[in-house]
Parts: sequence; C-alpha cells; structure tokens
Amino acid sequence: MEMLTTDEIIKESPKKKKKNKNKAGWPDVILGFLMLLVIVVTLYPFLNVLAVSLNDATDTAKGGLSIYPRAFTLQNYKEIFSSNNLLLTAFRNSVLRTVIGTIASTFACAVLAYILSRKNFIFRKQLGVMLILTMYVSGGLIPAFLINKELGLVNNFAVYIIPGLVSAFNVIVIRSFIDGLPDALEESARIDGANDFTVFIKIIMPLCMPVLATVALFVAVGQWNNWFDTYLYARSNENLTTLQYELMKIMDNASSMSASDVSMMNGQQMTAQKTTPESIKMAITIVATVPILIVYPFLQKYFVSGLTLGAVKS
Repeated sequence: MEMLTTDEIIKESPKKKKKNKNKAGWPDVILGFLMLLVIVVTLYPFLNVLAVSLNDATDTAKGGLSIYPRAFTLQNYKEIFSSNNLLLTAFRNSVLRTVIGTIASTFACAVLAYILSRKNFIFRKQLGVMLILTMYVSGGLIPAFLINKELGLVNNFAVYIIPGLVSAFNVIVIRSFIDGLPDALEESARIDGANDFTVFIKIIMPLCMPVLATVALFVAVGQWNNWFDTYLYARSNENLTTLQYELMKIMDNASSMSASDVSMMNGQQMTAQKTTPESIKMAITIVATVPILIVYPFLQKYFVSGLTLGAVKS
C-alpha cells in the first residue's frame, strides 16, 4: 500500500475541500428550482398586467401578449387622467388618509396592546375577550352607517380615520410582541422612577419598531385600497373623494361599454377608439398598485422580523 508523505497530504487536502465545497447536492437544486418557480408564478401576472396597460388596445385584442408590450403606448393612462378632473383631489385625499390613518391607527393599537400586556391591569381578561369578539361578531352595515351618521362623520374626512382606528388583529400582533420582551427592562425603568407613559414611549415603543412597521404596512395598504367608505359616507362631497373610488368609477364606465355599443360604431369611430375596457382596467390596476410597491421595500425587513421575533418564546 502506497504511503503519502506529509507534503503530499497537505497538497491533496485543499483540493478535496474545494471540490466538495463547490459540489451542489440534489436538495439544493430542487430548492433552487422551486424558488425560481415561485418567482415566476408571482411576478408573471403583474408583468402581464403592466404589458397590457402599456400596449395598444387594438393590438392587445389580438391576444398572445406576454410580459412586454408589442405596440407601446401611453394612451390608456392618458384616458384615465383626462376622463376625470377629480383625480388630483382624489390622490391628495388618498395620501392624507393613508398617512394620517396609518399613524393614528398604529399608535392606538400599540397603546391598547401595551395596556392588555400589563399583568396588573384589573380588566385585562375581560377587555381581551371583548376585543376578540369583535373579530367574529359584527353589527352589520346599516348599524355602522347609523352610528357614523349620529357621530357626524358623514361627509367628514374623519370618517376615513375614526371607524377603523383600532383593529383587534393588529392589537393581538403587537401584544404578542410586547409579551416577548424581557420584564427586566420595565423593572429597571420603574426603579429609576419611570411611570407607565415613560415606559411605553421610551422603552416599549423603540423596541417594538419591527412589529409597528409591520402593522403600519397592513393599515397603509387597507387605507390606500379602500373605496367603499367613500361610496357610503362621502360620495356627495367631491372634495372628500379618494383615488380608489374615482378609479372604480372610471372602470365601471369603461365596463359599461357593451359589445353591442361597440358594434354600432361607424368606421371612423372605431379608428378613433384607442382604448378598451380591458386595457383601462389594467392601467387602473397599475395606478392603484405602484404607490404601495414603492413604499413596501422600505418596510420589508421590518415586515419579516416583526412577524417572527415575537412568535418564539423561551
């Protein structure tokens, strides 16, 4: 049996380690394939919607459009912004309700979650049960409308903020995170003379930034996409209209164009027709989605950590 010298062993070892290091096993290949499949399945529909919104409507009707426009045009977006003079006002109101509503709701949920997390709070269990019941029991649309009307919230900007100020789900998420924080932090602050307000603002809030960012993202998406409250409480006041409500009206008007109406058009009108209900719908989808897509990357790291940090208890 041939014996290797010390120098030969030293020369052989790095090569073997390097060879094993670069060798990928079947689990890695399968995992990579699955991740690639998830990316394609997730990204393709959005790219297809973007391509349709940027493609000529007549060319889109031919079919076969994938993830890039064959006949590039901005006519679909021009049609949206030229057919409605309230879009700038609606965009301003949507931004205001999203910013104000997100800050107010996140802070209110954090305060309530902190109260429910205090073990010395007398009505802790009772208030927690009442909060959870609201997730399963609702008075309905008519009682909610009557309450908001009696509170003077109809045709009032506050109707976008106050009714949805507290969410039971968001309170539970924040409370779970707070329960995972060490009790020694609060005890040391109490020794230094801090009261509940000081503990909450200077200790709990900074430590809860991941979960607060997660909840803020939930609330912001809900505020930005909501149009039904505008339809119920503020449709008679053009100064309170929102972007989603105006886009819904544009889409509804575009969809109302039936096939019989199109067939009755003469040749000149058909030539002048640059958009279709389908192309308008895709353009509206992009207009409504892009602002949230711009915000999401800045909160994504908090979105992941906020949902996982408080879930594991020692």
